[in-house]
Amino acid sequence: MEQVKIVKCPTCGQEVLWRPESEFRPFCSKRCKLIDLGAWADEEYTVAAQEPQDWQESDLKR
Repeated sequence: MEQVKIVKCPTCGQEVLWRPESEFRPFCSKRCKLIDLGAWADEEYTVAAQEPQDWQESDLKR
């Protein structure tokens, strides 16, 4: 018997079945997916990055 995984929509918290047929997974709907995309576009979310130790402004001129 296949075990069904249930996750919470990252936008609204509604429970979502995690399976290939779930078109918008991990989101519950296209609306929640687009809200999340808009938040990334508005830079509400960021991914931390670290500058290389040997980075210098002169490297930009290459």
